Amino acid sequence: MKAALMAQKFAVAGRLVTVESTGFGNVNDTYLAVFRTTFSEERFILQRINRRVFPHPEYIMENMRVLTDHVHARLEDEAAMSDRIWQLPRVIPAKDGQDFAIDAEGDFWRAISHIASAHSYERVQSIEHAHEAGFVLGHFQRVISDLSPERLGDTLVGFHITPGYLEKLDKALASPDGQARLKSSAEAERCCHFVNARREWCAVLERAKDRGELRLRPIHGDPKIANIMIDDATGKGTCIVDLDTVKPGLIHYDFGDCLRSCCNPAGEETQDLGRVMFDTDLCEVIVKGYMAHARDFLTGEDRTYLYDSIRLIAFELGLRFFADYIAGDVYFKTRYEGQNLNRARVQLKLTESIETRESIIRKLLDKY
Repeated sequence: MKAALMAQKFAVAGRLVTVESTGFGNVNDTYLAVFRTTFSEERFILQRINRRVFPHPEYIMENMRVLTDHVHARLEDEAAMSDRIWQLPRVIPAKDGQDFAIDAEGDFWRAISHIASAHSYERVQSIEHAHEAGFVLGHFQRVISDLSPERLGDTLVGFHITPGYLEKLDKALASPDGQARLKSSAEAERCCHFVNARREWCAVLERAKDRGELRLRPIHGDPKIANIMIDDATGKGTCIVDLDTVKPGLIHYDFGDCLRSCCNPAGEETQDLGRVMFDTDLCEVIVKGYMAHARDFLTGEDRTYLYDSIRLIAFELGLRFFADYIAGDVYFKTRYEGQNLNRARVQLKLTESIETRESIIRKLLDKY
């Protein structure tokens, strides 16, 4: 098994016991590797980086190293004043000293430490869980707020630039195969109509950035609920994982994605659109947790666009799923035909729910 061979290329004590696929993630292949000595055991996360998505994996690892070194130093400095032990995965070097190993086919593999005695969840489990999601994101953004974005490479050019995803959709629709996929489904045509009605609005954050109202900062890039680790013993958030998408960006992308992920109790994969809605009770506790840290770095102009970010990121993900469906499922992994179309329908229905609750959401944001 290739994963077992690659696991042994990293600087971990002991002998390999097992490597098992975790089955998680829409992009990379992820495994849990277990090594043992005569007196200890070490587990770590082994991943093969998807080069179709990340054409320069070495840049991802450089960003991860810069960010984790910065955050680990801050966490140590602030440890005595904290109400918990904050964590962040560390990069485990290969035996040759590099931050990755390359297999015979040229694929990049990396090893990162396993956060023990903590778990993540695909959906929000409780009001307390939602609060911790906001608290963890706010804390993460605060401890990286003094890291210059110039130290990070743009590993995913165009990521979260919503108008760029519209261009990809248009390109896919311009092909005969794309037209065939569009016309084969009434649901696909409905998605297309929904997207077209919001074309002009979808550049709202980019225009604010161009006017100088918003500025680039380091961001996580994918702070969905499944990337928030909760301590098994205390029930408190302990860290945020999956740092592939760390890059310079607008913090609004992180904020909006966290709310998008957490406030739809039906989840991203539901096939019952009647259950999809934006839960404003969950929204309130997430915002409350987030603002406990975010007050330190948010500007007045940042706050102006918080609602737009919630609406936009739900729309953007729906657009991305829909564009991938039209293009033939070339980006996101799928397990059945039409899965990306169903994912798109969920996110666009969530967008609609957010739009109908705009006044409520804006009042919650003003409250904190």
